[in-house]
Amino acid sequence: MSSQSKIKQIITSPTLSPKQKTLFLSLEAEAIVDYMSVSDEILLAKNEGVICDMFEGNAPFKPRYVLPDYAKYLQQGSAYLELEPAKDLDDALNALTIIYHHVPSVTNHPVYIGQLDDLLLPFVNNEDEASIYKKLRNFWIMLDRTLPDAFMHANIGPTDNIICRTILKIDAELKQVAPNLTFTYDAEITPASLLEQACKNICECSKPHIANYPMFKDTFGEQGFGIVSCYNSLPLAGGANTLVRLNLKEAAKKALDADDFLTQVLPHYCQLTFGLIDARSAFLHEESNFFNSFLVQEGFIEEARFAPMFGIYGMAEAVNLLLEKSGSTEQYGHSDVANNLALAITELLSDIVTNTPVKYGYKQRALLHSQGGISCDQDVTPGIRIPYGSEPDPVTHVKALAAHHKYYLSGISDILTIDETVKQNPQAMVTLCQGALSMGFREFTANVHSNDLVRVTGYMIKLSDVAKFKQQGSRTNTTWLGSEASEQTAILQRLPRVLSHEQMPKFEQLVGNK
Repeated sequence: MSSQSKIKQIITSPTLSPKQKTLFLSLEAEAIVDYMSVSDEILLAKNEGVICDMFEGNAPFKPRYVLPDYAKYLQQGSAYLELEPAKDLDDALNALTIIYHHVPSVTNHPVYIGQLDDLLLPFVNNEDEASIYKKLRNFWIMLDRTLPDAFMHANIGPTDNIICRTILKIDAELKQVAPNLTFTYDAEITPASLLEQACKNICECSKPHIANYPMFKDTFGEQGFGIVSCYNSLPLAGGANTLVRLNLKEAAKKALDADDFLTQVLPHYCQLTFGLIDARSAFLHEESNFFNSFLVQEGFIEEARFAPMFGIYGMAEAVNLLLEKSGSTEQYGHSDVANNLALAITELLSDIVTNTPVKYGYKQRALLHSQGGISCDQDVTPGIRIPYGSEPDPVTHVKALAAHHKYYLSGISDILTIDETVKQNPQAMVTLCQGALSMGFREFTANVHSNDLVRVTGYMIKLSDVAKFKQQGSRTNTTWLGSEASEQTAILQRLPRVLSHEQMPKFEQLVGNK
Protein backbone atom coordinates (compact mmCIF):
# COMPACT_ATOMS: atom_id res chain seq x y z
CA MET A 1 0.00 0.00 0.00
CA SER A 2 1.35 3.42 -0.93
CA SER A 3 1.99 6.13 1.65
CA GLN A 4 -0.85 8.22 0.22
CA SER A 5 -3.25 5.28 0.54
CA LYS A 6 -2.20 4.61 4.13
CA ILE A 7 -2.67 8.26 5.04
CA LYS A 8 -6.14 8.35 3.43
CA GLN A 9 -7.07 5.14 5.25
CA ILE A 10 -6.06 6.66 8.60
CA ILE A 11 -7.91 9.93 7.92
CA THR A 12 -11.15 8.14 7.00
CA SER A 13 -11.04 5.44 9.70
CA PRO A 14 -14.43 5.07 11.43
CA THR A 15 -12.93 3.70 14.65
CA LEU A 16 -9.92 5.96 15.33
CA SER A 17 -10.36 9.13 17.39
CA PRO A 18 -8.87 12.40 16.08
CA LYS A 19 -5.99 12.07 18.58
CA GLN A 20 -5.31 8.51 17.44
CA LYS A 21 -5.40 9.57 13.80
CA THR A 22 -2.84 12.28 14.59
CA LEU A 23 -0.58 9.68 16.22
CA PHE A 24 -0.77 7.29 13.27
CA LEU A 25 -0.25 10.10 10.77
CA SER A 26 2.91 11.14 12.60
CA LEU A 27 4.24 7.59 12.28
CA GLU A 28 3.63 7.70 8.52
CA ALA A 29 5.56 10.98 8.33
CA GLU A 30 8.52 9.39 10.13
CA ALA A 31 8.47 6.49 7.66
CA ILE A 32 8.85 8.85 4.67
CA VAL A 33 12.33 9.95 5.77
CA ASP A 34 15.23 7.92 4.35
CA TYR A 35 16.63 5.32 6.71
CA MET A 36 19.87 6.31 8.38
CA SER A 37 23.09 5.00 6.87
CA VAL A 38 23.88 1.40 7.85
CA SER A 39 25.82 -1.37 6.14
CA ASP A 40 24.29 -3.61 3.49
CA GLU A 41 24.86 -6.57 5.83
CA ILE A 42 22.79 -4.92 8.57
CA LEU A 43 20.03 -4.08 6.09
CA LEU A 44 19.97 -7.68 4.88
CA ALA A 45 19.71 -9.03 8.44
CA LYS A 46 16.93 -6.53 9.11
CA ASN A 47 15.05 -7.45 5.93
CA GLU A 48 15.40 -11.16 6.73
CA GLY A 49 13.88 -10.62 10.17
CA VAL A 50 16.99 -11.60 12.13
CA ILE A 51 17.33 -8.15 13.70
CA CYS A 52 14.52 -5.65 14.28
CA ASP A 53 14.54 -1.92 15.08
CA MET A 54 11.17 -2.08 16.90
CA PHE A 55 9.56 0.49 14.57
CA GLU A 56 11.21 3.43 16.34
CA GLY A 57 11.29 5.48 13.14
CA ASN A 58 13.75 5.88 10.30
CA ALA A 59 15.46 8.83 11.97
CA PRO A 60 14.85 8.81 15.74
CA PHE A 61 14.26 12.27 17.22
CA LYS A 62 13.44 11.12 20.77
CA PRO A 63 14.67 8.29 22.98
CA ARG A 64 12.63 5.12 23.21
CA TYR A 65 12.11 5.54 26.96
CA VAL A 66 12.71 8.58 29.20
CA LEU A 67 12.87 8.41 33.03
CA PRO A 68 13.00 11.95 34.44
CA ASP A 69 14.06 12.61 38.01
CA TYR A 70 10.60 13.72 39.08
CA ALA A 71 11.73 14.20 42.69
CA LYS A 72 14.17 16.90 41.57
CA TYR A 73 11.43 18.47 39.45
CA LEU A 74 9.02 18.67 42.39
CA GLN A 75 11.72 20.06 44.66
CA GLN A 76 13.03 22.79 42.35
CA GLY A 77 10.13 23.49 39.99
CA SER A 78 10.74 24.23 36.31
CA ALA A 79 11.67 27.45 34.53
CA TYR A 80 10.52 26.05 31.19
CA LEU A 81 7.10 25.09 32.56
CA GLU A 82 6.95 28.24 34.73
CA LEU A 83 6.29 26.23 37.89
CA GLU A 84 7.41 26.87 41.45
CA PRO A 85 8.53 23.99 43.72
CA ALA A 86 5.63 21.93 45.06
CA LYS A 87 4.55 22.70 48.62
CA ASP A 88 1.75 20.22 49.27
CA LEU A 89 0.05 17.17 47.78
CA ASP A 90 -2.17 19.21 45.48
CA ASP A 91 0.87 21.05 44.11
CA ALA A 92 2.76 17.79 43.58
CA LEU A 93 -0.08 16.03 41.76
CA ASN A 94 -0.71 19.09 39.59
CA ALA A 95 2.99 19.45 38.73
CA LEU A 96 3.25 15.77 37.77
CA THR A 97 0.11 16.02 35.64
CA ILE A 98 1.74 18.90 33.73
CA ILE A 99 5.17 17.41 33.12
CA TYR A 100 3.85 14.05 31.94
CA HIS A 101 2.63 15.79 28.79
CA HIS A 102 6.21 16.92 28.06
CA VAL A 103 7.97 13.55 28.53
CA PRO A 104 8.43 11.81 25.17
CA SER A 105 8.79 8.13 24.35
CA VAL A 106 8.37 5.77 21.43
CA THR A 107 4.61 5.75 22.21
CA ASN A 108 4.30 9.57 22.39
CA HIS A 109 3.14 9.14 25.99
CA PRO A 110 5.27 8.95 29.14
CA VAL A 111 6.26 5.36 29.86
CA TYR A 112 7.47 6.22 33.37
CA ILE A 113 5.47 8.35 35.79
CA GLY A 114 7.73 7.84 38.79
CA GLN A 115 8.29 6.03 42.07
CA LEU A 116 5.06 7.52 43.29
CA ASP A 117 5.23 6.78 46.99
CA ASP A 118 8.74 8.22 47.28
CA LEU A 119 7.67 11.25 45.23
CA LEU A 120 4.47 12.05 47.09
CA LEU A 121 5.22 11.16 50.71
CA PRO A 122 7.15 14.42 51.38
CA PHE A 123 4.01 16.35 50.43
CA VAL A 124 1.42 14.47 52.48
CA ASN A 125 1.85 16.84 55.45
CA ASN A 126 -1.34 16.75 57.55
CA GLU A 127 -3.58 15.12 54.95
CA ASP A 128 -5.87 12.49 56.44
CA GLU A 129 -6.40 9.05 54.91
CA ALA A 130 -9.75 9.94 53.30
CA SER A 131 -8.29 13.04 51.64
CA ILE A 132 -5.27 11.13 50.32
CA TYR A 133 -7.55 8.44 48.92
CA LYS A 134 -9.80 10.93 47.12
CA LYS A 135 -6.91 12.86 45.58
CA LEU A 136 -5.02 9.77 44.45
CA ARG A 137 -8.18 8.18 43.06
CA ASN A 138 -8.88 11.27 40.96
CA PHE A 139 -5.23 11.29 39.87
CA TRP A 140 -5.45 7.61 38.85
CA ILE A 141 -8.61 8.24 36.81
CA MET A 142 -7.03 11.29 35.19
CA LEU A 143 -4.03 9.23 34.08
CA ASP A 144 -6.18 6.60 32.39
CA ARG A 145 -8.45 9.12 30.70
CA THR A 146 -5.89 11.67 29.47
CA LEU A 147 -2.90 9.38 28.81
CA PRO A 148 -4.74 6.23 27.68
CA ASP A 149 -1.73 4.09 26.93
CA ALA A 150 -0.99 0.77 28.62
CA PHE A 151 2.77 1.32 28.45
CA MET A 152 2.55 4.17 30.99
CA HIS A 153 4.10 2.72 34.15
CA ALA A 154 4.17 3.62 37.85
CA ASN A 155 6.40 2.18 40.60
CA ILE A 156 5.72 1.76 44.33
CA GLY A 157 7.45 -0.01 47.26
CA PRO A 158 9.41 -1.60 48.85
CA THR A 159 8.54 0.33 52.03
CA ASP A 160 5.15 0.26 53.71
CA ASN A 161 3.47 3.65 53.54
CA ILE A 162 0.12 5.35 53.05
CA ILE A 163 0.72 6.23 49.38
CA CYS A 164 1.74 2.67 48.47
CA ARG A 165 -1.22 1.11 50.28
CA THR A 166 -3.67 3.61 48.85
CA ILE A 167 -2.49 3.12 45.26
CA LEU A 168 -2.87 -0.66 45.64
CA LYS A 169 -6.39 -0.17 46.98
CA ILE A 170 -7.37 2.18 44.16
CA ASP A 171 -5.83 0.04 41.42
CA ALA A 172 -7.78 -3.03 42.57
CA GLU A 173 -11.00 -1.02 42.71
CA LEU A 174 -10.75 0.71 39.34
CA LYS A 175 -9.14 -2.14 37.35
CA GLN A 176 -7.89 0.30 34.70
CA VAL A 177 -5.68 -0.59 31.76
CA ALA A 178 -3.45 2.39 32.59
CA PRO A 179 -1.19 2.94 34.34
CA ASN A 180 0.79 -0.27 34.46
CA LEU A 181 2.23 -0.87 37.92
CA THR A 182 5.28 -2.46 39.54
CA PHE A 183 5.60 -3.10 43.26
CA THR A 184 9.23 -3.47 44.32
CA TYR A 185 9.75 -6.06 47.05
CA ASP A 186 12.61 -6.49 49.52
CA ALA A 187 12.32 -9.29 52.06
CA GLU A 188 14.42 -7.24 54.51
CA ILE A 189 12.16 -4.17 54.27
CA THR A 190 8.70 -5.12 53.04
CA PRO A 191 6.26 -6.44 55.66
CA ALA A 192 4.42 -9.67 54.87
CA SER A 193 1.05 -7.92 54.94
CA LEU A 194 2.09 -5.53 52.14
CA LEU A 195 3.27 -8.35 49.88
CA GLU A 196 -0.01 -10.14 50.62
CA GLN A 197 -1.92 -7.04 49.54
CA ALA A 198 0.05 -6.85 46.28
CA CYS A 199 -0.69 -10.53 45.57
CA LYS A 200 -4.39 -10.03 46.32
CA ASN A 201 -4.30 -7.24 43.76
CA ILE A 202 -2.89 -9.67 41.19
CA CYS A 203 -5.85 -11.94 41.90
CA GLU A 204 -8.21 -8.99 41.32
CA CYS A 205 -6.66 -7.21 38.31
CA SER A 206 -3.46 -9.03 37.21
CA LYS A 207 -1.41 -6.10 38.56
CA PRO A 208 1.16 -5.28 39.84
CA HIS A 209 4.40 -6.81 38.61
CA ILE A 210 6.43 -7.67 41.71
CA ALA A 211 10.10 -6.76 41.30
CA ASN A 212 13.08 -8.14 43.20
CA TYR A 213 14.30 -4.82 44.60
CA PRO A 214 17.76 -5.98 45.79
CA MET A 215 18.60 -7.27 42.29
CA PHE A 216 17.68 -3.98 40.66
CA LYS A 217 19.51 -1.91 43.27
CA ASP A 218 22.60 -4.05 42.77
CA THR A 219 22.45 -3.38 39.03
CA PHE A 220 21.87 0.37 39.09
CA GLY A 221 23.29 1.54 42.42
CA GLU A 222 22.42 4.53 44.54
CA GLN A 223 21.45 6.82 41.66
CA GLY A 224 18.40 4.68 41.23
CA PHE A 225 16.33 2.98 38.56
CA GLY A 226 12.81 2.86 37.24
CA ILE A 227 10.71 0.09 35.78
CA VAL A 228 8.90 1.38 32.72
CA SER A 229 6.61 0.45 29.86
CA CYS A 230 6.10 -3.33 30.00
CA TYR A 231 8.70 -4.28 32.62
CA ASN A 232 11.86 -2.59 31.37
CA SER A 233 14.41 -1.51 33.99
CA LEU A 234 16.60 1.50 33.26
CA PRO A 235 18.71 4.16 35.00
CA LEU A 236 16.73 6.91 36.73
CA ALA A 237 17.34 10.37 35.24
CA GLY A 238 18.16 8.57 31.99
CA GLY A 239 16.41 5.95 29.93
CA ALA A 240 16.83 3.93 26.77
CA ASN A 241 18.00 5.69 23.65
CA THR A 242 17.01 2.69 21.50
CA LEU A 243 15.96 -0.95 21.60
CA VAL A 244 17.19 -3.28 18.87
CA ARG A 245 16.25 -6.94 19.15
CA LEU A 246 17.73 -10.16 17.80
CA ASN A 247 15.44 -12.98 16.67
CA LEU A 248 17.19 -16.10 18.00
CA LYS A 249 14.86 -18.37 16.05
CA GLU A 250 15.82 -16.84 12.70
CA ALA A 251 19.49 -16.84 13.67
CA ALA A 252 19.30 -20.52 14.65
CA LYS A 253 17.95 -21.39 11.20
CA LYS A 254 21.29 -20.29 9.77
CA ALA A 255 23.37 -22.54 12.05
CA LEU A 256 24.56 -26.06 11.29
CA ASP A 257 24.14 -27.14 14.91
CA ALA A 258 24.33 -25.79 18.46
CA ASP A 259 28.13 -25.51 18.38
CA ASP A 260 28.07 -23.54 15.12
CA PHE A 261 25.36 -21.31 16.56
CA LEU A 262 27.33 -20.53 19.72
CA THR A 263 30.73 -20.07 18.12
CA GLN A 264 29.90 -18.47 14.76
CA VAL A 265 26.31 -17.52 14.04
CA LEU A 266 25.25 -15.84 17.28
CA PRO A 267 28.43 -13.73 17.68
CA HIS A 268 28.09 -12.60 14.05
CA TYR A 269 24.51 -11.40 14.43
CA CYS A 270 25.29 -9.80 17.77
CA GLN A 271 27.84 -7.60 16.03
CA LEU A 272 25.28 -6.62 13.38
CA THR A 273 22.84 -5.79 16.18
CA PHE A 274 25.47 -3.55 17.75
CA GLY A 275 25.97 -1.89 14.37
CA LEU A 276 22.30 -0.94 14.21
CA ILE A 277 22.33 0.16 17.86
CA ASP A 278 25.31 2.43 17.19
CA ALA A 279 23.75 3.98 14.08
CA ARG A 280 20.43 4.70 15.78
CA SER A 281 22.03 6.03 18.95
CA ALA A 282 24.43 8.25 17.02
CA PHE A 283 21.62 9.89 15.08
CA LEU A 284 19.64 10.56 18.25
CA HIS A 285 22.58 11.96 20.22
CA GLU A 286 24.38 13.81 17.43
CA GLU A 287 21.73 14.99 14.96
CA SER A 288 18.26 15.05 16.50
CA ASN A 289 18.94 17.85 19.04
CA PHE A 290 16.86 16.02 21.64
CA PHE A 291 19.54 16.49 24.28
CA ASN A 292 19.10 20.26 24.08
CA SER A 293 15.65 19.96 25.65
CA PHE A 294 14.58 21.52 28.96
CA LEU A 295 14.62 18.06 30.55
CA VAL A 296 18.42 18.09 30.14
CA GLN A 297 18.98 21.80 30.74
CA GLU A 298 17.11 21.74 34.05
CA GLY A 299 18.81 18.55 35.22
CA PHE A 300 15.87 16.15 35.09
CA ILE A 301 17.72 13.74 32.77
CA GLU A 302 21.40 13.17 31.97
CA GLU A 303 22.63 12.13 28.55
CA ALA A 304 25.20 9.74 30.07
CA ARG A 305 22.45 7.77 31.83
CA PHE A 306 20.83 6.57 28.61
CA ALA A 307 21.46 2.99 27.53
CA PRO A 308 20.71 1.06 24.38
CA MET A 309 18.69 -2.08 25.07
CA PHE A 310 20.03 -5.22 23.38
CA GLY A 311 16.87 -7.29 23.10
CA ILE A 312 16.45 -10.97 22.27
CA TYR A 313 13.40 -13.13 21.61
CA GLY A 314 12.59 -16.58 20.22
CA MET A 315 14.78 -18.48 22.71
CA ALA A 316 12.33 -21.40 22.85
CA GLU A 317 12.21 -21.91 19.10
CA ALA A 318 15.98 -21.46 18.73
CA VAL A 319 16.72 -24.14 21.34
CA ASN A 320 14.19 -26.60 19.95
CA LEU A 321 15.47 -26.06 16.40
CA LEU A 322 19.12 -26.50 17.37
CA LEU A 323 18.34 -29.70 19.27
CA GLU A 324 16.32 -30.99 16.35
CA LYS A 325 19.35 -30.47 14.09
CA SER A 326 21.27 -32.85 16.35
CA GLY A 327 18.48 -35.44 16.29
CA SER A 328 17.05 -34.64 19.71
CA THR A 329 13.35 -34.24 20.51
CA GLU A 330 13.94 -32.52 23.88
CA GLN A 331 11.78 -29.41 24.35
CA TYR A 332 12.56 -26.07 25.96
CA GLY A 333 11.08 -25.70 29.41
CA HIS A 334 10.59 -29.45 29.84
CA SER A 335 14.06 -30.99 29.89
CA ASP A 336 17.44 -30.28 31.44
CA VAL A 337 19.16 -30.73 28.07
CA ALA A 338 17.07 -27.99 26.45
CA ASN A 339 17.16 -25.71 29.47
CA ASN A 340 20.95 -26.02 29.78
CA LEU A 341 21.40 -25.09 26.11
CA ALA A 342 19.18 -22.04 26.63
CA LEU A 343 21.22 -20.98 29.63
CA ALA A 344 24.45 -21.37 27.61
CA ILE A 345 22.96 -19.04 24.98
CA THR A 346 21.98 -16.48 27.63
CA GLU A 347 25.44 -16.62 29.23
CA LEU A 348 27.10 -16.08 25.86
CA LEU A 349 24.79 -13.15 25.08
CA SER A 350 25.58 -11.61 28.46
CA ASP A 351 29.30 -12.04 27.91
CA ILE A 352 29.13 -10.39 24.49
CA VAL A 353 26.97 -7.47 25.66
CA THR A 354 29.02 -6.93 28.82
CA ASN A 355 32.29 -6.82 26.88
CA THR A 356 31.25 -4.80 23.83
CA PRO A 357 31.75 -1.03 24.19
CA VAL A 358 29.10 1.29 22.78
CA LYS A 359 29.64 5.01 22.42
CA TYR A 360 26.26 6.09 23.76
CA GLY A 361 25.72 3.57 26.52
CA TYR A 362 25.25 3.29 30.25
CA LYS A 363 28.87 3.19 31.41
CA GLN A 364 29.67 2.67 27.71
CA ARG A 365 27.62 -0.53 27.51
CA ALA A 366 24.25 -1.72 26.24
CA LEU A 367 21.94 -3.60 28.59
CA LEU A 368 20.73 -7.11 27.78
CA HIS A 369 16.94 -7.40 27.58
CA SER A 370 14.51 -10.31 27.26
CA GLN A 371 12.13 -8.63 24.84
CA GLY A 372 8.43 -9.34 25.39
CA GLY A 373 7.36 -9.56 21.76
CA ILE A 374 5.19 -7.30 19.63
CA SER A 375 1.73 -7.82 18.25
CA CYS A 376 2.83 -8.75 14.73
CA ASP A 377 5.17 -11.56 15.86
CA GLN A 378 3.99 -14.90 14.50
CA ASP A 379 5.22 -18.39 15.42
CA VAL A 380 7.88 -17.05 17.74
CA THR A 381 7.82 -16.82 21.54
CA PRO A 382 8.68 -13.57 23.35
CA GLY A 383 12.00 -13.32 25.20
CA ILE A 384 13.04 -16.50 26.95
CA ARG A 385 9.46 -17.56 27.71
CA ILE A 386 8.12 -21.09 27.37
CA PRO A 387 5.74 -21.31 24.38
CA TYR A 388 2.16 -20.52 25.27
CA GLY A 389 0.01 -23.62 25.61
CA SER A 390 2.95 -25.84 26.59
CA GLU A 391 3.73 -24.39 30.02
CA PRO A 392 4.54 -26.92 32.77
CA ASP A 393 3.31 -26.62 36.36
CA PRO A 394 4.29 -23.33 38.02
CA VAL A 395 7.19 -24.68 40.09
CA THR A 396 8.76 -26.45 37.11
CA HIS A 397 8.17 -23.28 35.11
CA VAL A 398 9.99 -21.13 37.65
CA LYS A 399 12.90 -23.55 37.96
CA ALA A 400 13.32 -23.69 34.18
CA LEU A 401 13.78 -19.92 33.85
CA ALA A 402 15.15 -18.61 37.16
CA ALA A 403 18.85 -18.96 36.30
CA HIS A 404 18.45 -16.58 33.34
CA HIS A 405 17.12 -13.60 35.25
CA LYS A 406 20.37 -12.24 36.64
CA TYR A 407 21.74 -11.68 33.13
CA TYR A 408 18.93 -9.54 31.69
CA LEU A 409 19.75 -6.25 33.38
CA SER A 410 17.24 -4.11 31.50
CA GLY A 411 14.32 -6.40 32.07
CA ILE A 412 13.00 -9.93 31.90
CA SER A 413 9.53 -11.18 32.67
CA ASP A 414 7.49 -14.30 32.30
CA ILE A 415 3.72 -14.40 32.73
CA LEU A 416 2.48 -17.23 34.90
CA THR A 417 -1.20 -17.75 34.10
CA ILE A 418 -3.01 -18.97 37.19
CA ASP A 419 -6.46 -20.55 37.43
CA GLU A 420 -9.17 -18.39 39.00
CA THR A 421 -9.40 -20.72 42.02
CA VAL A 422 -6.41 -18.82 43.43
CA LYS A 423 -8.86 -16.07 44.41
CA GLN A 424 -10.07 -18.35 47.20
CA ASN A 425 -6.47 -18.99 48.27
CA PRO A 426 -4.41 -15.83 47.61
CA GLN A 427 -1.73 -17.04 50.03
CA ALA A 428 -0.74 -19.55 47.35
CA MET A 429 0.07 -16.61 45.05
CA VAL A 430 2.18 -15.08 47.83
CA THR A 431 4.15 -18.29 48.30
CA LEU A 432 4.68 -18.76 44.55
CA CYS A 433 5.89 -15.16 44.28
CA GLN A 434 8.29 -15.55 47.21
CA GLY A 435 9.55 -18.80 45.76
CA ALA A 436 10.20 -17.29 42.34
CA LEU A 437 12.03 -14.28 43.78
CA SER A 438 14.10 -16.44 46.14
CA MET A 439 15.09 -18.66 43.21
CA GLY A 440 16.43 -15.61 41.36
CA PHE A 441 13.49 -14.15 39.45
CA ARG A 442 14.14 -10.48 38.71
CA GLU A 443 10.42 -9.86 38.36
CA PHE A 444 7.32 -11.95 39.11
CA THR A 445 4.25 -11.50 36.92
CA ALA A 446 0.95 -13.39 36.87
CA ASN A 447 -2.38 -13.30 35.07
CA VAL A 448 -5.48 -14.78 36.67
CA HIS A 449 -7.40 -16.61 33.99
CA SER A 450 -10.91 -15.28 34.64
CA ASN A 451 -9.92 -11.60 34.83
CA ASP A 452 -11.03 -9.16 32.15
CA LEU A 453 -7.82 -7.19 32.71
CA VAL A 454 -4.85 -9.28 31.49
CA ARG A 455 -1.28 -8.85 30.32
CA VAL A 456 -0.31 -9.32 26.71
CA THR A 457 3.48 -9.13 26.56
CA GLY A 458 3.73 -6.91 29.62
CA TYR A 459 1.22 -4.18 28.90
CA MET A 460 -2.42 -4.50 29.94
CA ILE A 461 -5.63 -4.92 27.93
CA LYS A 462 -9.25 -5.56 28.77
CA LEU A 463 -10.57 -8.59 26.90
CA SER A 464 -13.96 -6.90 26.76
CA ASP A 465 -12.40 -3.93 24.93
CA VAL A 466 -10.70 -6.24 22.43
CA ALA A 467 -13.97 -8.07 21.73
CA LYS A 468 -15.67 -4.90 20.48
CA PHE A 469 -12.63 -3.11 19.07
CA LYS A 470 -13.21 -3.74 15.36
CA GLN A 471 -16.75 -2.42 15.53
CA GLN A 472 -16.30 0.46 17.97
CA GLY A 473 -12.60 1.22 18.28
CA SER A 474 -11.25 2.09 21.72
CA ARG A 475 -10.28 5.21 23.62
CA THR A 476 -7.22 3.27 24.87
CA ASN A 477 -4.40 3.51 22.32
CA THR A 478 -3.01 0.04 23.03
CA THR A 479 -6.26 -1.90 22.52
CA TRP A 480 -5.45 -2.28 18.83
CA LEU A 481 -2.11 -3.89 19.74
CA GLY A 482 -3.93 -6.34 22.00
CA SER A 483 -6.47 -7.08 19.29
CA GLU A 484 -3.70 -7.77 16.77
CA ALA A 485 -1.77 -9.87 19.29
CA SER A 486 -4.83 -11.96 20.12
CA GLU A 487 -5.22 -12.80 16.42
CA GLN A 488 -1.60 -13.21 15.34
CA THR A 489 0.13 -14.58 18.44
CA ALA A 490 -0.78 -17.25 20.98
CA ILE A 491 -1.53 -15.05 24.00
CA LEU A 492 -5.02 -16.51 24.38
CA GLN A 493 -3.59 -20.04 24.49
CA ARG A 494 -1.75 -19.58 27.78
CA LEU A 495 -2.44 -22.49 30.10
CA PRO A 496 -4.05 -21.55 33.42
CA ARG A 497 -2.44 -23.63 36.19
CA VAL A 498 -4.13 -24.46 39.47
CA LEU A 499 -2.36 -23.54 42.70
CA SER A 500 -3.92 -26.25 44.85
CA HIS A 501 -3.51 -27.12 48.52
CA GLU A 502 -1.75 -30.28 47.38
CA GLN A 503 0.89 -28.22 45.60
CA MET A 504 1.53 -25.85 48.50
CA PRO A 505 4.33 -27.96 50.03
CA LYS A 506 6.21 -27.69 46.70
CA PHE A 507 5.90 -23.90 46.75
CA GLU A 508 6.89 -23.69 50.40
CA GLN A 509 9.92 -25.88 49.74
CA LEU A 510 10.86 -23.55 46.89
CA VAL A 511 10.94 -20.70 49.41
CA GLY A 512 12.48 -22.71 52.26
CA ASN A 513 15.37 -24.06 50.20
CA LYS A 514 16.56 -20.49 49.69
